[in-house]
Amino acid sequence: MKFYIKKVITLMITLLIVSFLTFLAFDLISGDPATSKLSTQATPEKVEALREEMGLNDPLPIRYARWIAGFASGDLGESYSYHLPVGQMLLEKLPVTLTMMGISFVMILLLGIPLGILCARHENGIVDHILSVLNQIAMSIPPFFLGILLTFLFGLVLKLFTPGGYVSYQDSTAGFLGYLILPSFAIALPKSAMTVKLLRSSVLGQLRQDYVKTAHSRGNSQNGVLYRHVLRNACIPVLTFLGMALADMLASSIIIEQVFGIPGLGRMLVSSISGRDYPVVQAIITFLAAFVVIVNFLVDMGYRWLDPRVRLGGSGNE
Repeated sequence: MKFYIKKVITLMITLLIVSFLTFLAFDLISGDPATSKLSTQATPEKVEALREEMGLNDPLPIRYARWIAGFASGDLGESYSYHLPVGQMLLEKLPVTLTMMGISFVMILLLGIPLGILCARHENGIVDHILSVLNQIAMSIPPFFLGILLTFLFGLVLKLFTPGGYVSYQDSTAGFLGYLILPSFAIALPKSAMTVKLLRSSVLGQLRQDYVKTAHSRGNSQNGVLYRHVLRNACIPVLTFLGMALADMLASSIIIEQVFGIPGLGRMLVSSISGRDYPVVQAIITFLAAFVVIVNFLVDMGYRWLDPRVRLGGSGNE
């Protein structure tokens, strides 16, 4: 219980620090939300009245305390640009980004894990050499550039994809999922290649351990040793990478949504920064930070499940 309590406390402190730094950063940026909101109708009197109405004249600690208290209660404030509750806007965009990330993560697992095992089982063979070359190519292509290539190939050349023809999940689930395949693949391919390389190296390292020889001497088959013993230990470093990749996919989605014209969190973040819609920006960045911290927490839990030495070591230290 001490381990879980420490992790939860660390999570809360991290979120408080990130939220305060985000709040402070946008407070220091030049420009006035009230002026941006009034646009061409801005006069000194109207700007001052609106700043008072929006609470922008209050000291920074008071504004932050008011914002974090509302955030804790589920009230994320109101958008300066759209005059809508920020929570409602996030709930509309969140399924789009999370679905694309989910599809990408499944692609990474389906491509990276089997191919990594295949390369390790055929070390220095023709399959290993071919996949190693393809891996190097896949890892060297940035997701946004791969997205542009996929759009050109499948959209303009093969006519199998309509660039910019996004279908909302509220209109058609099949059309929505179909449109997300290519952007998800653009995010997943470089991460899949890294997973293949890491898992191959990890499996080969485990196969040279003494416990593998002992398992073989007891009459266990090659597949039995690989899938019952080796793979479990080999997945420990891969788990760390997948956790980092999951957090990185959230950042990659910001660019990919621009390339494919997907109205998700990333696109809303970019437009909100341009329009100085601070409540929306602060809410999205705090959500991103929470997502990363929670993923790291789940990775730690995965460590304790995969490797009993972590549990025993943690119990002994505590």
